[in-house]
Amino acid sequence: MAKRSNTQEQLVFSLELLRRIPRKRKITTVELQEQLKAAGFERDIRTVQRQVEMLSNHFAIERDERCKPYGYRWLEEAQNLSLSMLSEQESLLLSLAEKYLRDLLPLNLMKSMEGFFSQAKYNLHTQDNHSYDHQWLEKVRIISTTQPLLTPEINDKVFEQVSRALYQNKWLTLDYKNASGEQKNIKVMPLGLAQQGPRLYLVCRYEHYDNERSLALHRMISAQASTLDFERPADFNLENYDNDGRFGFGEGKQTQLSFKISHKTGVHLLETPLSTDQQVEKLDTHYHITATVVDTEQLTWWLRGFGSDVCDIVKTPV
Repeated sequence: MAKRSNTQEQLVFSLELLRRIPRKRKITTVELQEQLKAAGFERDIRTVQRQVEMLSNHFAIERDERCKPYGYRWLEEAQNLSLSMLSEQESLLLSLAEKYLRDLLPLNLMKSMEGFFSQAKYNLHTQDNHSYDHQWLEKVRIISTTQPLLTPEINDKVFEQVSRALYQNKWLTLDYKNASGEQKNIKVMPLGLAQQGPRLYLVCRYEHYDNERSLALHRMISAQASTLDFERPADFNLENYDNDGRFGFGEGKQTQLSFKISHKTGVHLLETPLSTDQQVEKLDTHYHITATVVDTEQLTWWLRGFGSDVCDIVKTPV
């Protein structure tokens, strides 16, 4: 690929700035610099300030001078400028992604996309209330299958360092306090990020070990991404790790599960089976269920949750 000229680089940089200036709220040059850095445009703050000033003289961009740092946004009359407009479908997709995927996307990507998220919200907010895209956000929702819990607080700096190390395959140093309150300084190889209900877990390998562990992000006191790379283990797969029941506090051991459950309580298992080999025998007052599943603590808690409606539980190692 041919190297861009300085003029081309300047044009691309200007376009990226224009795309990240929102319409509904104001943005500072410091915020713009952070977004551009996350997108791969390294510029000092004075360069960003000069460029925004120049652009505001040629485009319908408002500068709020009531306090420093100054804030910038597109004027209302510039709302049809095609340069930074998203389609209704793109606005809807971005709004859903920000709502449901925020904790599973790299922080640098989220920062670089903030201008687009703001524009997407603005586009949907200013649509006719009868627009199908406007209404869709009110028609969909992810519902918890357990008792809803508040999300534990995660240190922003910790999340930034963890996501950076995971994204770039860098070693990560943590001050970590486990569930027993014991605090340790550890060096880990970050391999995956998983959301389980309201909690986020980092799947990693400790230095000098070859087995994986799950660490809760809200128990991380501090985190620092190293400059040292690691080679991602070829034998690790996050999907397999989950399928082995590791997030359910298991060790990946299969068991042949057999139990009886009352008709009223167990009818949902006819619609959503425990496994592909599940067998159901209908008795007078109960269903007799057999299925091959991963043996985990989560499975034990699930069975106990039915109380006296479940009986004759038998687990046979496969």
